[in-house]
Amino acid sequence: MSSDVEPPVTARTSERGAATRSALLRAARDVFVSKGFAEAGVTDVVAAAEASVGSLYHHFAGKADLYLTLFEEFQSRQTQRTKQAARAAREAGETDPMRVFVSAARAYLDGCLAERELAALFLRGDGPPGFEVVMRDRLRTWARRNAALFDDENALVVVLTGALAGAVNEIVQSGDRNLAEEVLEIVGRLRPAGSATDAISG
Repeated sequence: MSSDVEPPVTARTSERGAATRSALLRAARDVFVSKGFAEAGVTDVVAAAEASVGSLYHHFAGKADLYLTLFEEFQSRQTQRTKQAARAAREAGETDPMRVFVSAARAYLDGCLAERELAALFLRGDGPPGFEVVMRDRLRTWARRNAALFDDENALVVVLTGALAGAVNEIVQSGDRNLAEEVLEIVGRLRPAGSATDAISG
């Protein structure tokens, strides 16, 4: 029996479907970045992807679904970046939660700068209806993860989460890596209120 037999038809079909889905997402990214979500049309996306309207609706529910899929995939990459950075810091012997946090935050900012156009797309406020709720939920999830890292130092977590959320916006808009490092240097000096009091009284 020959070893170079054709793969099953279902496998070829699946590969074509995956390629079409990827092409549609790449096209959606380019169209949304250049035109904005509100001004972009499904026809713009399928034309850029050299696909059909039917193929788009086979893979996605519509324009909003494309946008949300791009967001979720970006956030998945960001989560991987931050987890790897935190793990690497711990494996290198780091035990200070703030330094672990800063390592993870640096990875997140690096990811935003590496995918700056996409990050800016999600920050500009031109998304599908209800996207602001998705963003708020994502911020709360991030805050909960930070709370675990800092042993539920809630005030510190609120400050860190708010400061980094604001910094991400400015850094993405400017593309300034030096600003990112300056922000991280300041953040790295923050400590719970009790620690500051102890240091003064000591």
